[in-house]
Amino acid sequence: MFFHIVLERKIQLHPRYFGPHLRDKLVAKLMKEVEGTCSGRHGFVVAITGVEDIGKGLIREGTGFVTFPVKYQCVVFRPFKGEILEAVVTMVNKMGFFAEAGPVQIFVSNHLIPDDMEYQAGDMPNYTTSDGSVKIQKDCEVRLKIMGTRVDATEIVCFLCAFWSQTVTLPIVSWVFNSSFVGLKLAHK
Repeated sequence: MFFHIVLERKIQLHPRYFGPHLRDKLVAKLMKEVEGTCSGRHGFVVAITGVEDIGKGLIREGTGFVTFPVKYQCVVFRPFKGEILEAVVTMVNKMGFFAEAGPVQIFVSNHLIPDDMEYQAGDMPNYTTSDGSVKIQKDCEVRLKIMGTRVDATEIVCFLCAFWSQTVTLPIVSWVFNSSFVGLKLAHK
């Protein structure tokens, strides 16, 4: 899920950048340091949309560097349990497949892939239905339901993802649940 939030960060700037373009240098350094990073609390910072406030700088003794507190608005991406994402398959092996949804790496275990899909080894490993109508291979799009996440200080890892459908064919899907994930059935038109 994407959120628009306000964050704060301290940016250190060398004295050679002091002058009429100080604000531009601070914003450029903020973008370079923050965009594309991940904090376990807020998620992945996708883009900085604006700078609300740049506080008074504090000179660091002995170095001449100045530390500025900067308050900025940004768009963050944070996946949640139960969220449905579209992802691109990056690798397929007999244990399951890996996919990416933006900056998030996702692993789908072969235990969560429907029983009628079998692993096919070869030059282009894939999971294929018995009638050949659905094929999961590298660079195909899939829809996944996040069953859980693990949050570290610098990354968010999604795990126990349930295979939802291949985006290209969009089969009708019916879920089968009890206290834990049991499986899913694909119904093709």
